[in-house]
Amino acid sequence: MKQMALGRRQFSIGVGVAALGGFHTAQAQSEGRIVLGQSAAFTGPAAQLGVQFNQGAKLFFDQLNAQGGVGKRPIEIRTLDDGYEPERCAENTKKFIADDVFALFGYIGTPTSLAALPLFTQAKLPFFGPFTGAEALRQPFNRLVFHVRASYYDETALIVRQLTNLGLKRIAVFYQNDAYGKAGLDGVNKALADLKLAAVATATVERNSVEVKAATDKLMAAKPDAVVQIAAYAGSAAFVRSARKAGFGGTFYNVSFVGTQALADELGKDGAGVVISQVVPSPYQPSRQITREFLEAIKKGGDKVQANYSSMEGYLAARVFAEGLRQAQASGKITRESFITGTEAIGSQTISGFPVAFSATSHAASKFVEMSMLTGDGRVRT
Repeated sequence: MKQMALGRRQFSIGVGVAALGGFHTAQAQSEGRIVLGQSAAFTGPAAQLGVQFNQGAKLFFDQLNAQGGVGKRPIEIRTLDDGYEPERCAENTKKFIADDVFALFGYIGTPTSLAALPLFTQAKLPFFGPFTGAEALRQPFNRLVFHVRASYYDETALIVRQLTNLGLKRIAVFYQNDAYGKAGLDGVNKALADLKLAAVATATVERNSVEVKAATDKLMAAKPDAVVQIAAYAGSAAFVRSARKAGFGGTFYNVSFVGTQALADELGKDGAGVVISQVVPSPYQPSRQITREFLEAIKKGGDKVQANYSSMEGYLAARVFAEGLRQAQASGKITRESFITGTEAIGSQTISGFPVAFSATSHAASKFVEMSMLTGDGRVRT
């Protein structure tokens, strides 16, 4: 496995939030701008997920705008902080709808995205590139929702397959007590059931909490070989430390939503051996075209954005969104309807070397999943 260095966090949450700016009440389609609304955590225990994803997406859109945007129309992301709380996300979504944004983009998390689902569906607003792999946003099919990443079912299937191939069958699940955690738990249970296995124990942590003692006591009593974690980085890091303090010598596996860089920063040397499934290519290995473009964009932008998996996913989502806009423009006028049909018309192809597949009956672009591992010195092995 090739090792590529992960730089320590090159920005602060405060700087990231300050750069996000306020929300404006002007109509979204004035001055020819294509305005996107992003509700995400920009403060609180999950803030780095929103900050990093937004920075990656904005990096792409800013450089696209410098070249004239799409059809001479610049793209703007307006942001509202929801702190990774569903009720705040719903209120933010109502504000975006009232402001008549073109589409919703890069929402962070399952419970928040599900809170927005009935609102954007009624308003007929496209919902593009959410940072979640939950099945509830994929089935039943919703023509307004477009996924760039693989699903949690895809991720957990690979995790369980890797564990069982290693002969590790006593698998426990530590999951967030909300729609995200339950979506991941469902994936693990399904993958285990396919192999005629079952989790030896499960335990929860509340969203935006690091109270993990009860979960540690329950899972350690089951003597698992490995623990699959379905939580954001603060809760996952707290559990890793707590379990190791309790004497656990097994392996920790996380799905991509945990936030790889944020988890590495939280754990430091305690991150050694923690495994994370990834749904975008490594942002540290320039062997892939999309990574080369991403790293070049960072350099061109003055090295203000840190290269990590979350910012890479934001960049990739923005890249694919722009392709949908180009398809819409080619058909004539850019409207929400032409964007939907234009994105479906992308079909099966590679965008900057990354394979995607859209159609009129499937808006799940990717099944790409690979594994990575943290080292104890701030690196990621893939």
